[in-house]
Parts: sequence; C-alpha cells; structure tokens
Amino acid sequence: QVQLVESGGGLVQPGGSLRLSCAASGMIFAIYGLGWYRQAPGKQRDMVATITSRGTTNYADSVEGRFTISRDNAKATVYLQMNSLKPEDTAVYYCNLGDRWGQGTQVTVSA
Repeated sequence: QVQLVESGGGLVQPGGSLRLSCAASGMIFAIYGLGWYRQAPGKQRDMVATITSRGTTNYADSVEGRFTISRDNAKATVYLQMNSLKPEDTAVYYCNLGDRWGQGTQVTVSA
C-alpha cells in the first residue's frame, strides 16, 4: 500500500525558508515521478513543483527561482526547499504520486 507522509511545515516570517519532506513507502520509489501541490483556504489545489524519475523538474511560475524540488531515492523521500517565502505561499502543502496524496502539512508565512 502506497503511503506518503509529509513533514517540515510551520510558521515562518516573510523572506524566510522552510524545507518540506515527503517520505514514501509501499512502492518502488525510484521509478515514479512525484509532485508537490498546495491548497490555500477557499482555493483549488494547484501544482507547485514536480520531479520525474530521472530528476527532470517543473515549477509553477509563482515559485520558479524560489523553490527547489529534489529527491533521494535511497531514502525514498522527495523534498521541497522553499526560500524567499511570501505571505501568498501560505497553504497546506501536499505530496502526490499518481492518485495518491499525503495528509498535507501547513505552511504559514506571516510577520
């Protein structure tokens, strides 16, 4: 059974940084692409960043140059390094693999 468990969210001031982690289990991690999505209150869930099995990355325009997605196949973990955070980055962040989702982790950017 595929499981995705996110961690690393929290409260940070504008301009600060956070690193999210998503630990995966129940599959052969290295052969899958994964993604990070986020959902702010009252809004739809949007793609933030994706990474293929070969490490090719893609970013939403709103986070390009500030966020970095990476993966460690040995640890079956995907990361999202978030720098220069803005209040509009506030959302619940979800890890995704196919039709599977993690439980989400809250990121709040506020002074």
